[in-house]
Formats: sequence, structure tokens, C-alpha cells
Amino acid sequence: MRREELSDLAVFLAVAEARSFTRAAAVLGTSQSAISQIVRRLEASLGLKLLSRTTRNVGVTEAGERLLETLSPALADIDARLAELSQLREQPSGTVRITCSQHAAETVLWPAVEAVMARYPDVHIELSIDSALTNIVSERFDGGVRLGEQVEKDMIAVRIGPDLQMLVVGAPAYFERHGRPLTPRDLTMHYCINLRMATRGDLYAWEFERDGHPLNVRVGGRLVVNHGEMAIRAALAGLGLAFVMTDRIAVELDSGALVPVLEEWSPPFSGYHLYYPDRRNLTLGFRALLDELRSRAS
Repeated sequence: MRREELSDLAVFLAVAEARSFTRAAAVLGTSQSAISQIVRRLEASLGLKLLSRTTRNVGVTEAGERLLETLSPALADIDARLAELSQLREQPSGTVRITCSQHAAETVLWPAVEAVMARYPDVHIELSIDSALTNIVSERFDGGVRLGEQVEKDMIAVRIGPDLQMLVVGAPAYFERHGRPLTPRDLTMHYCINLRMATRGDLYAWEFERDGHPLNVRVGGRLVVNHGEMAIRAALAGLGLAFVMTDRIAVELDSGALVPVLEEWSPPFSGYHLYYPDRRNLTLGFRALLDELRSRAS
């Protein structure tokens, strides 16, 4: 069957169901004369009269009724299949690439990733766990997850996590031997566990703030690590003081295995944000992840 014949059959069906050339023309968005011409062409190609026309109404002949019995379910099935294809187009799919730190992945990103992948089997997600501040445009990531203060100004940023806090902590045995620092500057007289920054490769300067006045302190000690979990283990072993996220040490704080100091110098700060360059070109897969993260943050 040629494509124009299928189109003519659809026009015949519209006229037969409406019992009117005028109403069928309105439904199809064309003129009554065009509808009449198409029906005459179809009747000529079949060699059969399909419609009986009077000045007031349109009837269906016996041949037309038989054609209608075959045509109606067939075109209804085609419409249903086209609707299914439309749903497939609107179903989230494809690969979503996200760069994030390990802490962000574990605390806010992973629960949403797990939920999206369970709900949408055609969505593939690639997580690049890296504490360095990756250029998501040049590295072709769909987005990144970083602290609010680390997101570049030209990016669109959506908050996806609560405020965070960092605390200086140590084991009770350490404080028994060395005493407690009373101000951040006292840390220069203590053994501190330094953190090597992946972004620049230098040692992290511990950041404090009180009454709106920031204070950064370069600390010293016998141990340098490049991962927060190792700093926690070293603090638990009494090797020095660590400066870590409070949500990583909730159990240790509750049990007293680690004791916080300088709390008045460590106010909460803006938590994790999902950031991306352009809201106009978001894939359905990325939108699904963004929506899931938003719903969990609300």
C-alpha cells in the first residue's frame, strides 16, 4: 500500500465516523472540497462507492461498512503504537556523567542514583569520584556536585544537601597528653593531621570563622594524608588532631571516642550543590536525577 492510500483511508474513516464532510474537514484541519476530492479518489481506486451523500447527511454503503470494520481497529492499533513510541521518547534514557567528591557521593548523591537507576532501566550513570575541581565543560560531564562556595559563578547550581560543619577533633588520650587548644592559633603548638589537597597539591589550611571574621591556620604534624577517612583513623589512634566533617564522625562523637574542640570557631556552611552549565540542553536522564535530588533535599 502506498503512503497516499493510507492517508486517503484515514480521511474516509474521519468522514464515516463524523457522518459529515464539514465536521471531518474541521477535525482534519482542511477544506470540505479537499475531503470530497480524496474520498472520490479512494472510491475510484477501489471501484466501489463507499459513502452515500445527500444534501443533509452522509451515509455509509455496504462496501463502506465492510471497509470500516477492518479499518477502525487497524488505525486504532496504529494510534496506540504511536502513543507507545511517544512514551519511549519521553522516558529518561542515556548516560549521565557526574563528577563529585567521595563524601558527596556517599552522603547525598548515591541514594538518588540508586533510586533513578531502579526506576528508569534505560538510564546509565557514570560517577567520577575526584576531590579535584574538574572543569565539567571541557571534560564533558553533564554536571558536578560540590560545596556551594566552590561552584563557579557562571554555573547553574541547585542545592541538594543540608548545611555542613567541620570540627577539630582528637582522642581523649591525646588531650590528656597535650592539653586542648583554646584558639585556632594554638593549633600551631599541636600535632595536627595534615590533608594534601588534590586540586593544587598543597596542604589544606584549616578554615575557621567567628563573629563573621575568617581565620585560616597552617598546621603542622607528623602525618599527612589525602583522604578524610585516614585522618579520622589517625585521630582515633591518638596521632594528632583532625579537621573533618561532623557527619563522618557522628558515631565517634556520641561514644566519646573523639572529642571536639574550638566549636565556637566552626559555624555551619553551605552544603552540596548540583551544578551544570545550561538548563536548555538537559537530557531526560539528567533531569530525572536532578528531580530526585531536589525531592530528597526538600
